[in-house]
Amino acid sequence: MKKSASRPRQHAGNLGRFPRARRGLSPPLPGEATSRLRRIAGSPGISQELPLSFVRLPESPIRCKNLVGGAFVDVVTKDTIPVTSPWTGAVIGEVPMSRAADVDTAVALAKKASVGWAATPLRERCQVLYRFRDLVLRDLEMLAHRAASEAGKTVAEARAGILKGVEVTEFATALQNIPGGSVMEVSRGVSCEIRREPLGVVAGIVPFNFPAMVPLWMIPNALALGNSFVLKPSEKVPLTAQLLGALLAEAGLPEGVFSLVNGGVEAVDTILDHPDIQAVGFVGSTAIARKVYERGSKAGKRVLALGGAKNHLIVTPDADVDMTARAVLDSFTGCAGQRCMAASVLLAVGDIEPVLAKVEELAKNLALGSGMGAIIDRGALERLEAAIGRAEGEGAKLLVDGRGKKPSDSSYTGGNWLGATLLDGVRPDSEAGCQELFGPILAVVRVKNVTEALQIENANRYGNACSVFTTNGAVAEAVAAGAKAAMIGVNVGVPVPREPFSFGGMGESKFGHGDITGPSSIDFWTHNKKITRKWAPQDDQNWMS
Repeated sequence: MKKSASRPRQHAGNLGRFPRARRGLSPPLPGEATSRLRRIAGSPGISQELPLSFVRLPESPIRCKNLVGGAFVDVVTKDTIPVTSPWTGAVIGEVPMSRAADVDTAVALAKKASVGWAATPLRERCQVLYRFRDLVLRDLEMLAHRAASEAGKTVAEARAGILKGVEVTEFATALQNIPGGSVMEVSRGVSCEIRREPLGVVAGIVPFNFPAMVPLWMIPNALALGNSFVLKPSEKVPLTAQLLGALLAEAGLPEGVFSLVNGGVEAVDTILDHPDIQAVGFVGSTAIARKVYERGSKAGKRVLALGGAKNHLIVTPDADVDMTARAVLDSFTGCAGQRCMAASVLLAVGDIEPVLAKVEELAKNLALGSGMGAIIDRGALERLEAAIGRAEGEGAKLLVDGRGKKPSDSSYTGGNWLGATLLDGVRPDSEAGCQELFGPILAVVRVKNVTEALQIENANRYGNACSVFTTNGAVAEAVAAGAKAAMIGVNVGVPVPREPFSFGGMGESKFGHGDITGPSSIDFWTHNKKITRKWAPQDDQNWMS
């Protein structure tokens, strides 16, 4: 693999070199440079006064670029693919397909920048992230509409995802208040010290469903700990990452410490094989997560690859009807079911007809556009519609059929729409009962008791989440103790832990060790250096002598 630290060719309309301090950290970018950078990143300067339901699409298609060495640049070839909005099917941008040479250039400059960044005191690194956090909140509505426009989610969902990313950033800024090592006298006149040190260049490969949140699971902690970071966003949703890169530069992050490399399989494979990238975080499907883990590990790097899920909700007869029904609906329809924490199977313990009737009512009345977003692309929509048909053919009762539904606003009817779909009487070994569908489809499986429900939950190969809805503490504890899932909810439909509690699954929902956020992520993005010291001879003797 050819390495080159030479500067990439800059586009004629580029910022060129951003103003930087000669020594120490980069100052926040001045107003004129900030404005130019944001224009290149596709920021229209949207007002904060925007509608909070339907999305505002970019006024004209955004031409994405790589962010390398502090500048937005073109790739070595002219190959691009269109970016279409799930809301309308319209083209809202184009993304370049980086080649190995593009990745090599980004990594070479990231490696060069990592030396100075690692030597920067932790407290000073955290100051950059403080400013980045404030800039994200300043541009929250713009970021939310951008993420919604390309991923299909509602603006409220996009906003919530960004705020979760802000929460992770706040955790990263707090690392300056947590001792990064320890010193202990281990023998007379002998001390041992442990220090956390950055790995160097690390990377993140992220999915389509959370264009801002998942990158922000990785970037803040990796940067705070002194690494340079290379981000490869999904080619389906590259637009939001452009804005994140611009905001990091505006916050004063030194050139090359954060790089943005667009592309497809070639870019991913180059990242996984690259000898100068020490660790890779990945979020996506289980099939791809396994391949990423195997290839990256074979290349000698750390890999933490989060995959898919088949999450179960266990509902008991004593569950609070209204609270449970609302939580169930939100769990399987939030983000149009396109998230690894979405409910997929409802395990109905005994007679829970009042809850099911309420879920059915809510699902039938859930408005597309304002209440639920769109499916990412036409292929995914067709796959989901076919799965509904197969489930019905296998004997499932279709309580609510979301096929053919459209938003009330005709401006969005060209998008990829599927309404909430509720299937009853599903067999646990059927496609709808055991395979990840990744859409707003809930399969109801009837069981006699909680023991049978746990048997079905624990037989599935994934291990992200399981929730129980009950007013009985003993039942709740039995599920919490007995479910083979890494994240458990009690009367919570989407049991995503808040910081500092970490996010991560088990089973085939995760390949690698540790979690992607929280204290566990500190171990992933650093290594421990141990120093043993002795300054003078001692009179006593032991094995160490």
